[in-house]
Amino acid sequence: MSGTAEIHDATLKPTKLELLAGWLPAQEWFVGDSEDLARVASYRFVDPDGDVGIETILVSSQGVTYQVPLTYRSEPLVDEADSLIGTLEHSVLGTRYVYDAVGDPVYMVELMRVIHEGDTEADLSRGEKSMTVLGSGIVPVSNAAGESMRVVRVLDGQHVPGARTPLGTLVGTWTVDGAEVEQILAVLR
Repeated sequence: MSGTAEIHDATLKPTKLELLAGWLPAQEWFVGDSEDLARVASYRFVDPDGDVGIETILVSSQGVTYQVPLTYRSEPLVDEADSLIGTLEHSVLGTRYVYDAVGDPVYMVELMRVIHEGDTEADLSRGEKSMTVLGSGIVPVSNAAGESMRVVRVLDGQHVPGARTPLGTLVGTWTVDGAEVEQILAVLR
């Protein structure tokens, strides 16, 4: 079970979108304009140890939706400076180091667990969910140590790897302009 993510009534400086607007243009998969960045939806996972905040934000720019998994930490990650997006001040929790979660082992382990177990996103302690996710579940295999994860960054239906059948997937569902959108968010091979 994914648990319940604790959501604080807090002020963030800079905001998450401001932080992403400074980071996204340097990413090779982002072809949008940080000036028109808009939040589309988000979902959360829960760190079983309770130390790391895990949130995935979907943002749009110039008609394209991007997936940006984030982790929030009270201390910097050792040896993961390349994954650091920046820091923000959280009015309740203090300084938070914000990482591109693809470089954070806590996120990758939880993402793999959700896919393996056919689990969903976490519940929220306050507020309403803006999207849902569902892991496919997988049949245990003898070579599980060789598994690899691919997070889909550009959510346009064109960037999902499809060369061979995956072991499992994470599928997200959200609404845009009254229409339901369903997309593969991660592929486990």
